[in-house]
Amino acid sequence: MRPRVRYTGTPAGRVAWSASGTGPALLCDSGWITHLVAQRELGAFGDVVDRLAERFTVIRYDKPGCGLSDRDRFDLTFEGQVAAAMAVADAAGAGRFRLFGASQGGQLAAAIAARHPERVEALVLYGTCASGRDLAPAAVRDSVVALVRAHWGLGLRALAEAFVTDPSPEEVAAFARFQRDSASADVAARLLEVYYGTDIRGVLPSVRARTLVLHREGDTGTPFELGREVAALVPGATLVPLSGSSHLYYHGDWRSVVEPLLEFLGEDAERGPRLTARELEVAELVAQGLTNQSVARRLGVAPRTAESHVENIRRKLGVRSRAQVAAWVAERRRDR
Repeated sequence: MRPRVRYTGTPAGRVAWSASGTGPALLCDSGWITHLVAQRELGAFGDVVDRLAERFTVIRYDKPGCGLSDRDRFDLTFEGQVAAAMAVADAAGAGRFRLFGASQGGQLAAAIAARHPERVEALVLYGTCASGRDLAPAAVRDSVVALVRAHWGLGLRALAEAFVTDPSPEEVAAFARFQRDSASADVAARLLEVYYGTDIRGVLPSVRARTLVLHREGDTGTPFELGREVAALVPGATLVPLSGSSHLYYHGDWRSVVEPLLEFLGEDAERGPRLTARELEVAELVAQGLTNQSVARRLGVAPRTAESHVENIRRKLGVRSRAQVAAWVAERRRDR
């Protein structure tokens, strides 16, 4: 099924996005370069999206400078990419959402979860790393970037094998077509440079959303130990080692990636934050702008009791401010 493409303005340039399926929102970043239409034909990518869309509203988008997004005015910095992703979530009406990030998209997803705990309900990371510098020695990273700039779209075997072990001629040809469709050589090379230069070790301990880290043990693009480091740095994260060596989650046994992802996100959908009736009442008053003292007077309880209720609400929701509690209450009202 060809996606219905929409556009939204973002701080990084005008971005193309699409949504498919029904259910809770699932914002997806598939990594590096993208094309909303062409990517569906690459490996089992379309099958993965269709499977996820059976349970969720799958929100995908083309990165700034890629695919159907603007190719002339865009911001490829890490901050620009984060801003673009959040603008897409806003355009899709996803006040709260699940989040899936693969490879370079995992870094973006983790940063979003850390910065917007009031909006991210659950986080799934696949084949990612904390620091792009750990992917290869500096000389190798420089060579890969130079190779992309000089031989973009030629389906060079050396580049294809960074993502797929022993690719067939058909897979190399498909990857080459996808390269040409998705981005220019300069954009692809610049996105790689940004990935190689990004380190989110200091960000990961701030993630409060329930987190699942999926990583193939023989990953040819991102060594397994880098995924293990990510899981160790995110509080309470679960690491699920997967068999196989393909860096692309939609290549090889894609079901072994999708099934634990669905199970994890399904648990989140069923569980969610559980507030007591009194805590829900307090949350509603906080959303109205009442202070702890005013809440105490309204409910006829001691100020310390009201303060304890507010702290419990913050802890259960994984938020830090009263404004974030108010945002959660507003989203809950819309979901009724």
